[in-house]
Amino acid sequence: MSVMILDGGLGQELIIRSAVPPTPLWATRVMMDCPGLVSEIHRDYFAAGAGIATANTYAVHRDRLRPADMEGRFEELLDLALGEAESARDAHGGGRIAGSLGPLVASYRPETCPPPEEAAPLYAEIVGRIWPRCDLLIAETVASVRHAEGVLRGAEAAGIPVWLAVTVDDEDGAVLRSGEKTADLASVIKAFAPAAVLANCSAPEAMAAALEALGIFGIPFGAYANGFKEITKEFLADRPTVSALRARPDITPARYADYAESWRDAGASIIGGCCEIGPAHIAELARRLE
Repeated sequence: MSVMILDGGLGQELIIRSAVPPTPLWATRVMMDCPGLVSEIHRDYFAAGAGIATANTYAVHRDRLRPADMEGRFEELLDLALGEAESARDAHGGGRIAGSLGPLVASYRPETCPPPEEAAPLYAEIVGRIWPRCDLLIAETVASVRHAEGVLRGAEAAGIPVWLAVTVDDEDGAVLRSGEKTADLASVIKAFAPAAVLANCSAPEAMAAALEALGIFGIPFGAYANGFKEITKEFLADRPTVSALRARPDITPARYADYAESWRDAGASIIGGCCEIGPAHIAELARRLE
């Protein structure tokens, strides 16, 4: 079966390569302070075998920029992230660009997600700005059913495919981080018809159960796990920094590719990496799966 290879994590790779200390703005701040570094990472993923560059738009939300008095740069930062991805694609001589739609307010905290009727227009503003320069959109790290409804409703007007990527319990991939069953996404998927559904930013061990649940929806499905030891209590506080998270030393490129092969064997047709999964991981994964 043919497998589409995604890129790996961007935010953690930015922190690793830059001298900028982590801030609550995470990858957005590094992109501003280190021009060209995002494009460099995109290029490395393309060279490793990824067919898609996921633009650094994940955390470019008004609610995240407002506490730093940077809301006025909202559109500029979306454009900057897309420009970095386009530069890498052009330098590589091909590839596709995915616009990332990250969680409003905070990652891994479904209780902070606004209700769909409030979230949809916030996402729609981003989608309207970025979709003409993208080949697809990925709603990432979606932690609950209502989160899925809000972001998919906000992306309805996009003239390109929209993928839904959900984050699941690290010990049981059949359950979203909200505690709802992953299978409970059925009604939202039926209503909004995303082009693909994936599990992302969860432990590699959780993906087998997640894929079993996602496979029932009758659309292409896949996985891209993270390499964190755990999502710590410190990171679940308000406006955290990535200094609260640690990488798992056991998730080597070879071991991650072992997991990826099992996901392919389970029917996944879209596979990549999330936080702490870098170009070396994607190169090994691409070598094995292609």
